[in-house]
Amino acid sequence: MSTEKQLSYQITNTYSVLNNFTKKTKTVWLVCHGIGYLSRYFLRHFYHLNTEENYIIAPQAQSKYYLKNEYNHVGASWLTKERTEAETENVLNYLDEVYKAEDLKNAPRLIILGYSQGVSVATRWIAKRKINCDELIMHSGKVPAELKKDDFQFLKNTNFTFIYGTEDEYLKKGIIEVEEKRLKELFPNNFEIKRYNGGHEVNTEIIAEFA
Repeated sequence: MSTEKQLSYQITNTYSVLNNFTKKTKTVWLVCHGIGYLSRYFLRHFYHLNTEENYIIAPQAQSKYYLKNEYNHVGASWLTKERTEAETENVLNYLDEVYKAEDLKNAPRLIILGYSQGVSVATRWIAKRKINCDELIMHSGKVPAELKKDDFQFLKNTNFTFIYGTEDEYLKKGIIEVEEKRLKELFPNNFEIKRYNGGHEVNTEIIAEFA
């Protein structure tokens, strides 16, 4: 009979940044990529923002793999259904270190954005670690079912935005109707929905509205 055991050990991971943090920086972004990305490539969706005023930090999901069964391009995933609770804690511990390394507590204006799978990562981190931010942007992804309204009530002055494409193959009509209703319950104040004509893709035009 096989037995699964558990142990703890220290690992090293990277994260990517775009632009420099200076006295001219007005907004700091922490952006969590979707499945299949590497953080340095996800930053391409923020190249159009003013380089002096915006400093963008892209954490890197630890679990990397080859895309499309080809040993060429590499992507990454934050979590799977396997041991989700324990793996979530690993991810949150990593984000805690990014938060400390970049001194995000003292950011002039902090935007936290999650795209696709990154929505679940960003919202879990905010809720479980009580991370304050000025804007929470949930782009083309779902908030985990275990998170409740009370988990976000500490955010008194945060704006919440849900962005999605009307042709998103992962957010069918029935799914999106349920998600919109739930988000309005989770975020009864300062909540806005932004839709665009398109599929499951990062919308750089809407992102620019927050810069």
